[in-house]
Amino acid sequence: MTTDPWGRVDDDGTVYVRTSEGERVVGSWQAGAPEEALAFFRRKYDALVTEVELLEKRLTNTDLSASHALASIEKLRTAVGEANVVGDLEALSRRLNTLTERAEERRAEQKQAQEQARHEARDIKERIAAEAERVAEETTHWKSGGERMRQLIDEWKAAPRADRATEQALWKRMSAARNAFSKRRKAYFAGLDQQREQIRQEKEKIVSEAETLADSTDWGPTSGRYRDLMQQWKAAGRADRTSEDRLWARFKAAQDQFFQARNAVFAERDAELRSNAEAKEQILQEARDELSGIKDPREARARLRHYQEAWEDAGPLPRDSRDQLEGAFRRLEESVRKAEEQEWQRSNPEARARASDTVARLRDSIGQLEDKLEKARSAGNDRKVHEFEEAISARRAWLDEAEKALNEMS
Repeated sequence: MTTDPWGRVDDDGTVYVRTSEGERVVGSWQAGAPEEALAFFRRKYDALVTEVELLEKRLTNTDLSASHALASIEKLRTAVGEANVVGDLEALSRRLNTLTERAEERRAEQKQAQEQARHEARDIKERIAAEAERVAEETTHWKSGGERMRQLIDEWKAAPRADRATEQALWKRMSAARNAFSKRRKAYFAGLDQQREQIRQEKEKIVSEAETLADSTDWGPTSGRYRDLMQQWKAAGRADRTSEDRLWARFKAAQDQFFQARNAVFAERDAELRSNAEAKEQILQEARDELSGIKDPREARARLRHYQEAWEDAGPLPRDSRDQLEGAFRRLEESVRKAEEQEWQRSNPEARARASDTVARLRDSIGQLEDKLEKARSAGNDRKVHEFEEAISARRAWLDEAEKALNEMS
């Protein structure tokens, strides 16, 4: 019989392994010396040791999941318990027990990490769903809103997964928000299409009226009506682009036709009125020269009537000089009117009486203030002295102006 610390070979070739529970047959050896049998079964034990060592290294140096590690440990534990080997099987079992403890610790750590990851994933997707709901409820910038909704869907897909129930609940909110946004956008554009159609119909009426006026020769009222139609056009809003461009082209063509015809008539008329402008320029110059030398406003008014009659007799003016010449003649008339008004104010007895009364009241007021000033000085009241001096100074200034006005009326 041949033995070693962990096994033996019986004389009949039976190979045993020693355990704390006693010996166990692991095989039979008939092919050679008993030492070779023990060496063979020890090599098989070494192979088990190598597997355990590899699992230890993987559990220490890699991110091997706890579930895979525990499955491998159980597989090795079964293999150790049933192994036909010679060696310290209990030492291997203890090493496997230690590995089991480490794998359980990893499982707890991984579970905690998974819970944390799910919690973070829930927060991320809660934020995404909340923003999608805000976009669905508040956004009216449809292009940017649609782009943001697509970005949120991509962010959702890229985000880590939460637990199944949370995923389903949040995705239900996300999907509802996307559908709500799509419905609001469709409803808006449907309403916009209806509004644009109403605008198109309104502008069709505007264009139709503009086209009926294109041949009008009633220049003044028709010009005014075209201005009204233009204001209506601007106030109506915009139809769809194609209709807007087409209707504007028609409106502008009608308007251009009318104003080109009007401008041609006015240009011809203006050419005929050049002589009127020359006559009125001469009337204006003569009136300025004569009236500037007349001092008596009544005489100036009498001479002005002569020039007014001549001005009317000279006829209408061309448009390019109408405002300038008419404005200059109106200013001349205004200067004569003002001179008359000033003369009347100067010679008006009631005005002179009021001016004289104002002068008297101011003189009396100054006298009273001077008496109060003297009393204040005698009393040594500097504050009152200062107030009375300022009041007297102001009233003397008013008195100077009132006396000047009274002198001009005298």
